Amino acid sequence: MESFFESFNEILGVIDDFIWGVPLMVLILFGGLLLTCRLKGLQFSQLPRALRYMIKNEEGGKGEVSSFAALCTALSATIGTGNIVGVATAIVAGGPGALFWMWLAALFGMATKYSEGLLAVKYRSVSANGHVLGGPFYYIERGMGMNWRWLAKLFAFFGMCVGLFGIGTFTQVNSISGAITGFFDPEGAHTVSLLGMDYSVATIAGSLLLALLVGLVLIGGLRRIASVSEKVIPAMVVIYVGFSLVLIVANITALPAALVTIFQSAFGLQAAAGGALGAIIIAMQKGIARGIFSNEAGLGSAPIAAAAAQTKEPVRQGLVSMTGTFLDTIIVCSMTGLAIVMTGAYQLPGLEGSAVTTAAFQAGLPFIPGEVVAFIMMLCLVLFGFTTILGWDYYGERCLEYFSNGSMKAVKAYRWLYILAVFIGPYMTVSAVWTIADIFNGLMALPNMVALIALSGVVAKETRGYFARLKAADGVEAAMAPRPDDSEDWKVPKDRAGAGAGAGADSELEPATA
Repeated sequence: MESFFESFNEILGVIDDFIWGVPLMVLILFGGLLLTCRLKGLQFSQLPRALRYMIKNEEGGKGEVSSFAALCTALSATIGTGNIVGVATAIVAGGPGALFWMWLAALFGMATKYSEGLLAVKYRSVSANGHVLGGPFYYIERGMGMNWRWLAKLFAFFGMCVGLFGIGTFTQVNSISGAITGFFDPEGAHTVSLLGMDYSVATIAGSLLLALLVGLVLIGGLRRIASVSEKVIPAMVVIYVGFSLVLIVANITALPAALVTIFQSAFGLQAAAGGALGAIIIAMQKGIARGIFSNEAGLGSAPIAAAAAQTKEPVRQGLVSMTGTFLDTIIVCSMTGLAIVMTGAYQLPGLEGSAVTTAAFQAGLPFIPGEVVAFIMMLCLVLFGFTTILGWDYYGERCLEYFSNGSMKAVKAYRWLYILAVFIGPYMTVSAVWTIADIFNGLMALPNMVALIALSGVVAKETRGYFARLKAADGVEAAMAPRPDDSEDWKVPKDRAGAGAGAGADSELEPATA
C-alpha cells in the first residue's frame, strides 16, 4: 500500500510540475501586470476607497446578498488553511523566498481580482425571483461571444473539480484533521485500522463531526453560508492577526534578518554556485502557486460570489472584491510567513503542514504554554478550513449549474458528493492532497486568465466611466448619474441564454439590468 501511494505521489508531482511550469506562471503575472497598467495602478490609488466600500453596503442594487456578505462568502473560500498550511508548505518546499513571490503575485493579483469582480457583475444574470448566476463562465460567454462557450464550459468543469477534489474539500479537511489529531492524540496512542492503514480515533471522530456540521449549513444554501461567513470571518481574522502580531512584536529584533533572508532567497542569493536559477524557479513556483491557492486571484472563483452582490455598479463590487486579496495575502499570509521565517521553523526536520506553523508560534511565544499555542492554532485552522469548505461548495454548485444547463438534480447530487468528500479527506496523504489541489487550480486558472486578458479593454472602459461619473458628482457617490444600461451590447437570445445558464425550477435566468 505504501509503495502505491509513493508511486501515485510521484505521478502527481510530474503532472503538477508540467501544469505549474513557467508558461502558466508567466501568464498569471503577465495578466496581473497588464491589468495593473491598463487600470493605472488602481489597486494602489483606490485601496482606501475599496476598504470603505467593503464595510458600507450599497443600497438599491439587485442581487441575493449584500456586498459585504458576498465578500465574506468569497473570503470564507479564500481565507482558509492555505493561509496557515499553504504558506508553510510553500516556504518548506521553496524556501523563504516563496513569500516574496507570494507578495508580488498578490499585488498584481489585486488588479486581477478587481477585474474579476467587475466582469462578474457586468455580465451576470438575475432572475425575477432574485436568483443569480455569474462568474467567469458568463463573462467568457457574453463578453467574448458564444463561439467561446466551450472555454466557459471548460472553466465550469474544472471549477467543479477544484471544489470537489481540491481547495474545497480534501486540503481543508486534511489540514483540519491533522490539527485536531496533533492536539488531541499527537502520539497516535488511540488508533483504528482501516484499509490496511492505522488512523487516530481523533481523526475519525473529527471527520464525522465536520461532515455533519458542513451538511447542516450547506442544506441552507447561499444565504445560510453568507450568514455564517459574516459572523465567523471577521472574528477569526482578528484573532489570528492579533496572535501573529504578538509574536512579531515579541521577536521584533529578528524581523530585519527575516526580511533579508526572504529577499535573498527569492533571487537565489542563498543557493550554491550554479543553483541560483533553479532556486528562483522553485521559489517562484511554490510562492505563486500557493499564493493563488490562498487568495485565488486569477483562479476565477471569487467572481462567482461577487456576482450575487446587491449592487448596480460593477466597478464598486470590483473594488470590494479587490480587498479580499489584500486581506488574505498581504495581511494574513504575511503573518504566517514572517512567523515561520523569523523563528526558523521551516528548517526543522520531520515537520510538514500545520505542524510547521504551530512549531513557529510555540518557538516565537515561549512565554505562553505550548499547549495553549497549539490549541489556538488548531482553533484557527478549524475555523479557517470550515468556512472555506462552505464557500467552495457554493462555487462548485454554481459551476455545475452552468455546466449541466441548470439541472438542479445534478446540483443536489453534487452537494451530497461534496459532503462525502469532506468525510474521506482526512484519510489522504498531505503531499497528495496539496498536489491535486495545485493541479486543478492551474487548470481552472488557465481559461479565466485568457478571458481576463481578452476583456481587459472592457474592464478599463467600465472603470473610466465610473470614475468620470464620480468626478462629475464631486466625489459624492449618492449623487452620481446612473450607470448606462449596456446589457443590449452583450445580450444573447433567450433560447441560447437558457441553454447556457440553464432554466431550472428556481433558476429561470435573464440578463441583469444592473
